[in-house]
Amino acid sequence: MPERAPLHNWAGNIGFSPARFEAPATLDEARAAVAGASRLRVLGSGHSFNAIAASDDVMLSLAGMEPFAELDILKGVVRAAGWLTYAELSAAVHRAGFALHNMASLPHISVAGSIATGTHGSGDRNGNLATAVAAVEFIGPDGELRTVRRGDEDFAGSVVHLGALGVVHSVTLDLLPAFEMRQYVYDGLGLDAVLAHFGELTSAAYSTSLFTPWGAEPEFQFWVKQRTADQTHPFPPSNRFGAPLADGPRHPVPGVDPAACTVQQGQTGPWHERLPHFRPEFTPSSGDELQSEYLIDRADATAALEALAGIGVDLARVVQICEVRTMAADDLWLSPAFGRDTVGLHFTWISDHAVVAPVMAALEAALEPFSARPHWGKLFSIPMNEVRSRYPRMGDFAKLRERVDPEGKFANDFSAALFA
Repeated sequence: MPERAPLHNWAGNIGFSPARFEAPATLDEARAAVAGASRLRVLGSGHSFNAIAASDDVMLSLAGMEPFAELDILKGVVRAAGWLTYAELSAAVHRAGFALHNMASLPHISVAGSIATGTHGSGDRNGNLATAVAAVEFIGPDGELRTVRRGDEDFAGSVVHLGALGVVHSVTLDLLPAFEMRQYVYDGLGLDAVLAHFGELTSAAYSTSLFTPWGAEPEFQFWVKQRTADQTHPFPPSNRFGAPLADGPRHPVPGVDPAACTVQQGQTGPWHERLPHFRPEFTPSSGDELQSEYLIDRADATAALEALAGIGVDLARVVQICEVRTMAADDLWLSPAFGRDTVGLHFTWISDHAVVAPVMAALEAALEPFSARPHWGKLFSIPMNEVRSRYPRMGDFAKLRERVDPEGKFANDFSAALFA
């Protein structure tokens, strides 16, 4: 029997108290568990910071089932177990000579959970992780398998689904040919330079990130992840808008040992060892943190950063680090990047919610003019009715949910508040 999954999330700020915990070893056992439950949610890798995965009735982990990653070389896709982590999947894909289009900062997260919540990497022209999905195979409320494919009427509503449409058994993802990358970091980029050259910075490479702890006079680290085949900038400038190349490896959080970070300083390596910020063999911070993220229209990026600078001293008291990333617009109904090229403003807080909460509320107030969409799997205090109003296809998703799961088997308190 597989080891029982811990009934709390990675950060330890959310505990789970289901009436029953199921850990099937086979697909048939998983289907039976789903069919036999009155209410059920899936516990994945636990990297959500709110109660999106919680259930008072049954919680299910598929981690004890046999993993798989089946490549179709002719179609350029991989059909993979939803419970695989991106670290496991990317290694298998790379061995076959292929690549995923992007990865999140942590490769430790599960494929199905990341897709279901609209999790992303970075890059002006890169969609979030869910945009690579060509098909999703669900275990439905009756235990039967149901596959939704790109081109199907329900597809755009079924990819980022918040766990409300069933238990994901497999996902099929588009692939690229494997590619090499190199990564550079710049130190001490001033806020004025970021505001004046934001578009130049975020478009400077395949994937970029800006990190700052805020404060009265914020400075940023600028991380650049460049494909080696990109000959537009074959050699990085030694200085970007007053920020020099780092003289050694860096961790996003100033002063923290960079041993857990992926290789920097221009050393060439495979895509899956450069796109994430952290190596899979390390567990950054061991969960001693809380996280929030707010996603806004890229056109509002500089105005939003100016608004955050106005509360920068307050942010600095409780923020370990803030990361700024970009992603391309998509058409997935519940994707935080739906319909607009997007900037993600990510906050890694200290692990004291009582101290963080009032600053988070001030942050949300500062971002109110920009119709920020909070990351589905992270902390936020924006009222659910307001969150709901920021998704033009939310009503269509509610109808899809009612049709697919008429008895609300996959509902929980989080979804009840969202669809109230």
